Amino acid sequence: MGIIEQSVMKPKIAPFAALTFRDFRILWSGVFLSRIGTEMQIVAINWHVYQLTGSALSLGVLGLTRFIALFCSAPFGGIMADKVDRKKTIIVTHIILTALSLILTTITMQGVISPLLIYIIIASQAIVMSFDTPAHQSLLPLLVPQKYFLNASGLHTIMRQSAILIGPAIGGFVIAYLGVSGVYGINTISYVAVIIAMLLIRPTKQNIASTISFNFSTLKTGYSFVKKTPIIYSTMLVDFFATFFSSATVLLPIFAKDILHVGPQGLGLLYAAPAVGGIVAGLLFSAIGTVKKQGKLIILAVCLYGVGTILFGLSRSFYLSLFFLTFIGAGDMISTIIRTAIRQINTPDHLRGRMVSINMLFFMGGPQLGEAEAGLLAFLFGAPTSVVFGGVATIVAVLLLAVKIKDFREYQGDENVIESQK
Repeated sequence: MGIIEQSVMKPKIAPFAALTFRDFRILWSGVFLSRIGTEMQIVAINWHVYQLTGSALSLGVLGLTRFIALFCSAPFGGIMADKVDRKKTIIVTHIILTALSLILTTITMQGVISPLLIYIIIASQAIVMSFDTPAHQSLLPLLVPQKYFLNASGLHTIMRQSAILIGPAIGGFVIAYLGVSGVYGINTISYVAVIIAMLLIRPTKQNIASTISFNFSTLKTGYSFVKKTPIIYSTMLVDFFATFFSSATVLLPIFAKDILHVGPQGLGLLYAAPAVGGIVAGLLFSAIGTVKKQGKLIILAVCLYGVGTILFGLSRSFYLSLFFLTFIGAGDMISTIIRTAIRQINTPDHLRGRMVSINMLFFMGGPQLGEAEAGLLAFLFGAPTSVVFGGVATIVAVLLLAVKIKDFREYQGDENVIESQK
């Protein structure tokens, strides 16, 4: 019997059960609309920068810019999520994101845009997201009973993957017919959906600790919790290495323009392809009541993700490339749902914001540094070599983690980590 068969019990929960909870449904819907705009902008930004510079290295600088901004601000975002009402934080961050996107739209339409201005706006958005993401992720466990959290996590990831499917597909055609400024304008409007959702959600019973302050001691408490919890920090390391080495998406404009010769329309489909596999895998997991052997299942999923990355790098067929990207999406989805649920369930509410902010340095920092690494390797050796190397390195990294961290590879899913630490 295979690992997947041993790990999954018969479905016990309806596939969309978490959406029966009003506040989760409202948040899910608002974020879904906003994510579509965000994914459209990602395609437009990468295409725009490559059109302006013609350099793979410039695409890598996008990731480096986001990482530097994230590294400097993420710890404070975590403290904010634990100290301040998370609803209010999300409303404020989305007002700022709306303003930044409007500025990007305006200067692009006026023809005064430059790579430097794009980097500045991207860095500013990354700083704002470092405050938004901990608040957002820490809010989710408060909207559904714990019994339904794996289902909610799966549906939330399906929503994100659906946005990745829809956004780039639309974005590619919008770029072709309206230009990148049209995409930036749509993204500006999409942020309003989250603001409305936050205003509609009822007040949550957030465990706010009055002793939390913006100081080193508060940061240290979060880092200490992560450090002494192997299943938490090991899943963060998996996040980092998988996204650092397999950040093929930043190079998709090169594949679309110079290798597969499919233009912006094909670029949108390439960006959307991983979401197809992700949605199928996500629908499966959202209906599962219990998942056993979670550590081994994560290892298998990340290895499949690495294999798909290698095959994509070797492909010279547009349709095969779409298939391999779909394969990547399925592996990523399985791993992501389980890792997210593990971290949220095994973290006390008053520490969730800081835990998420630390994790951001891994699951968001990894892709951004990975984009810089991928861009540099593509500049030196070509995009296909960069992608293949990333896939191989991902597999090696996750297998080394599995060998070195027993708590990770042996994790079942029913351990009470919080209780065991008392």
